[in-house]
Amino acid sequence: MDWSFGDILISMAVFFFWIMAIYIFISIFGDIFRRNDLSGWAKAGWILLIFVLPFLGVLIYMIVRPKMTEQDREILTKMQEQQRRAEGYSTADEVAKLAKLRDAGEITAAEFDDLKRRATA
Repeated sequence: MDWSFGDILISMAVFFFWIMAIYIFISIFGDIFRRNDLSGWAKAGWILLIFVLPFLGVLIYMIVRPKMTEQDREILTKMQEQQRRAEGYSTADEVAKLAKLRDAGEITAAEFDDLKRRATA
């Protein structure tokens, strides 16, 4: 069998799209099973839709799914806290650094209050 350069490019593109499709399906399944705001029947319905009409089902799910659920916010907050602890971040140290900057006149009192609020959030 003679393979031309075009045949190789098409084969690579098809392979890429298959890998991308598999990744999307795994991500969507993981998201469906992770969510607490869906009942068991809703999860089963989404899985059935994705199996029956794979690409259309995934597109519908991505359009209908909320941008960020309360569960997503909680997970994001926990991840940020873990990252801060892993980096040795201390809110007290950060506020002390900000106070030194304010006392040195490098930042204003309003900037200090805003940055302090962000550091303690």
